[in-house]
Amino acid sequence: MIDHIRWLGHGSFVIQGPPLIYINPWRVVREVFLPDALLIGHDHYAHCSPADIQKLRGPETHFFSNERVAAEIEGCTVLRPWQSITVDKARFTGIPAYSPNDLRHPAEAGGLGFLISLNLYDIYYAGDTQKIPEMERIRPDIAILPIDGNGTLTIAEAVEVVQMLQPRWVIPSNWGGSAESATPLDAQEFKKAVGSLAEVIIPSLSR
Repeated sequence: MIDHIRWLGHGSFVIQGPPLIYINPWRVVREVFLPDALLIGHDHYAHCSPADIQKLRGPETHFFSNERVAAEIEGCTVLRPWQSITVDKARFTGIPAYSPNDLRHPAEAGGLGFLISLNLYDIYYAGDTQKIPEMERIRPDIAILPIDGNGTLTIAEAVEVVQMLQPRWVIPSNWGGSAESATPLDAQEFKKAVGSLAEVIIPSLSR
């Protein structure tokens, strides 16, 4: 399953199922195959890009996010924290994503991460979040964690989350993009800090 996950830059990913799943598309190119499901964590520009959403949405695309995004984007289904919705062979569960110690991602904004269950694997996309108690309920096979520390996990905190979640694989996100992103050196530092706790995958940019 790890080979089916492509990184599109910053916090944007695609999971090649079926079903075909896009998470927070940003600065993407038009694709021949439109996604079956499109997941948006919150309404910040690098995660909720109306232009990119329009590039990808087809008449059969299922679109899930929180209330703020649903108020802005027509046809979006609200996925509430801990609610699960099934599309084809995949199950999507909304996971709270927020920052207790930073005003950029307050809990009341309703940000989401996602637990994606597909092909007998659980993939946890944490979204823009710090370490929160809700993570203790999750035991994913694959964890996608932010490492930029901009109202999200720092490298050290991300390592603590790996210790708590005990995934087999970890993919860093929120790096290698805008000025607010972590750098490629940060991604390598994270990999070194995780050590033998899990296998860290540093993805190549895929467009």
